[in-house]
Amino acid sequence: MNIGFKEWAIVCKALGEGSQRVIVRKGGIAEGRQGFRFEHPEFFLFPTLFHEQIAKTRLPSDTPVPAAEPGLVRIDLLARVEWTRLLTDWEAVRRIAPFHILSEKLVRERFDYGGSPGVNIAFVRVFRLDEPRILEDRPAFGGCRSWVDLPGPSAGIGRSPIVDDEEHRRAGAEILSATGDA
Repeated sequence: MNIGFKEWAIVCKALGEGSQRVIVRKGGIAEGRQGFRFEHPEFFLFPTLFHEQIAKTRLPSDTPVPAAEPGLVRIDLLARVEWTRLLTDWEAVRRIAPFHILSEKLVRERFDYGGSPGVNIAFVRVFRLDEPRILEDRPAFGGCRSWVDLPGPSAGIGRSPIVDDEEHRRAGAEILSATGDA
């Protein structure tokens, strides 16, 4: 497994702190005819910088965005997908708000984007790598796509869960209940 999932740096930070438990995605320009899917059971969280990302969250406007070293990408989190859902009921999408940091306005934009209403969510278990992967940024990482192939070996990387097993199970049950799947 040497796949990176591109996500806003501030969302990666929230996932790494345990304050976000789901990834909310619609897909976009480079996702192809099939649209977005959570294609991989595990992936490294590849933080991206977007100058307006704080304004598109429910975080205070003075929340610092994690800084990146010019020309480098620091990867220190790995996510394992526990389950995914396509939510097409707006009220179910609203009920999962406590499990992510995105603003309702942004989530609604994603929900309404394209030909059919809905968003994909993934309940993920996040792990902190014992040693971060520091990669040179390269053009192959750019573009409007979710998945990137990462260079170099990834086997044998140590990791520790962000939250304990019981907290993780409880959050999963609460999210399933919120989506109407309990």
